[in-house]
Amino acid sequence: MKTLFISAVVSILLASCNNQPAGESAMHNAGKKDTIACPPGSSKLDVAKIEQLTGMKGMAKNGDYKITVPQNDLKIVVDGFKIIPPMGLGSWIAFTSCADSVMAMGDIIVTETDLKPVQAEVIKQGFQITAIHNHFVRNHPNIMYMHVDRRGNMETVCSGAKAIFERVKQVRGKDPKEGKPDSVVNKLNIPTLDSVMGYKGEKSKGVYKYTIGRPDVTLSEHGIVVSAFMGFNTWAAWQGTPERAAVAGDFTMLESEVASVIKALVENGIEVVAVHNHMVHEQPRIFFLHYWGVGPVEQLAKGLRLALDQTKAKK
Repeated sequence: MKTLFISAVVSILLASCNNQPAGESAMHNAGKKDTIACPPGSSKLDVAKIEQLTGMKGMAKNGDYKITVPQNDLKIVVDGFKIIPPMGLGSWIAFTSCADSVMAMGDIIVTETDLKPVQAEVIKQGFQITAIHNHFVRNHPNIMYMHVDRRGNMETVCSGAKAIFERVKQVRGKDPKEGKPDSVVNKLNIPTLDSVMGYKGEKSKGVYKYTIGRPDVTLSEHGIVVSAFMGFNTWAAWQGTPERAAVAGDFTMLESEVASVIKALVENGIEVVAVHNHMVHEQPRIFFLHYWGVGPVEQLAKGLRLALDQTKAKK
């Protein structure tokens, strides 16, 4: 009789687990370390719904969706070089799906005036602030980059993202993207630069930019895989002339790579201006490093190539 009772209890518990909604099960698994709740391609993102809820259009890639807002209203100069959106002056938020929920991750550019009200809005909308940092030094005016993330149902996450961008517009008194797009001078020998770097980039408004993923690492946040499109990448943006070029960018590194990457950059005349996290729930642990270099393009490119060789990043 006792055996029958135990069997009945086990059957009820198993039935209860099997009847758990897909989204709740995925969210539960997402809280466990080293558990991939939703492998890439296992859930389909409703792009049309994101556009409807946010009132903004973006770009889709491999099942993810990213909205980018160029900060055309900010006139940033560093060491005599104009910093325009392709050089890293664009706020963005990206979405990926997990069962009946979504995860959003973003990087919001704020001025010293924007910071307090915008971060208050981020918290109000239920997002987490996972990093606040600089990309540059000696930049005028001063700007900061605020990383945010949230997972939940699409309506809540999208409406929160929209409110954050609307708050930026309200504080500045204008829509950042509505300013006139600027361009920069680029007289670099691109084939030679590609040869040294070992990659091919894309040109926009005079800026030549490499974006390099880490296919050797399966990174997850909240148990959901983070792609290069969602921000898990190393990048380098170039402008200028062969004699005096400028390069700005970001390295993504495992903890074992941090010291050697910094050493390679510094010893080759490239300033490391920030070392920090972008996420707080990620597996494995990942560090990000921002750098800025001015000088002969060949010297800068060789330094970056050497630093890339300290990581396991592959084409």
